[in-house]
Amino acid sequence: MASVEASGTFAIGGDLTVHRLGFGAMRITGPGIWGDPPDREKAKATLRAVPGLGIDLIDTADSYGPFVSEDLIRETLYPYEGLVIATKGGLTRHGPDIWQPVGNPDYLRQCVLMSLRRLGLERIDLWQLHRIGPDCPREVQFEAIARMREEGLIRHVGLSEVSVEDIEAAQKFFPVASVQNRYNLVDRTSEAVLTHCERHGIGFIPWAPLDKGSLAGPGSALESIAGRLGASGSAVALAWLLKRSPVMLPIPGTGDPRHLAENAAGATLTLSEEDFAVLDRAGHEAWQGAGA
Repeated sequence: MASVEASGTFAIGGDLTVHRLGFGAMRITGPGIWGDPPDREKAKATLRAVPGLGIDLIDTADSYGPFVSEDLIRETLYPYEGLVIATKGGLTRHGPDIWQPVGNPDYLRQCVLMSLRRLGLERIDLWQLHRIGPDCPREVQFEAIARMREEGLIRHVGLSEVSVEDIEAAQKFFPVASVQNRYNLVDRTSEAVLTHCERHGIGFIPWAPLDKGSLAGPGSALESIAGRLGASGSAVALAWLLKRSPVMLPIPGTGDPRHLAENAAGATLTLSEEDFAVLDRAGHEAWQGAGA
């Protein structure tokens, strides 16, 4: 069985070392990331398979379900020996596929305290602001997070869907250990943010890492390279991400143990410089063609 150990390691915040290929726990919920998964036992089997693949970073959020993902992780994997459970807060849920950001400091504190309770933790190793809420100044949100970090409720702080300017503003209140922005072969919108993270040793966690857009079709550069390497297109897409930057920490998600193993195989692929360049060019062209 494939192991993600070949992906190498990264030290989040300088002292929290994890393998670079992790697991995103959004898809162990119901349709629209709402309610229980269609097959609860299959979702739990997926979680149980995570440590055996060498994966030691699990990314979740209180809004996944809501609460379902965190509850399943606690039920299945507690006490998390050798695992880092990263979670997020700041998005409220009112139904399937509805995500409303709220940055009120009291609400953010509630997010952290309830995640601690659901996960059975005394401190969250990596807590990420899911979105900067529009209801109050970002500095008010950053200050509240800084206080929780000083209290020892949070070890390291991350941000999600932010600009370089947002990161620099947050750094005045706490060290930014990670940034979680959308990034993949066919979406390079966060290129400047990735460059900033590289310069400052900030972990970059690309969400939607498996989105392949038009490169998923037969005859595409991705499918051609995957066929030659005897791998899935998803594994090749993950191998491209891992080669793209040493601060890249992909967290592909699934509720299927078989897909989990296929994704883990991406850590074992070594792309040649030529294959990397072909994929990079094809992905960039697809991004531009989609109206970047």
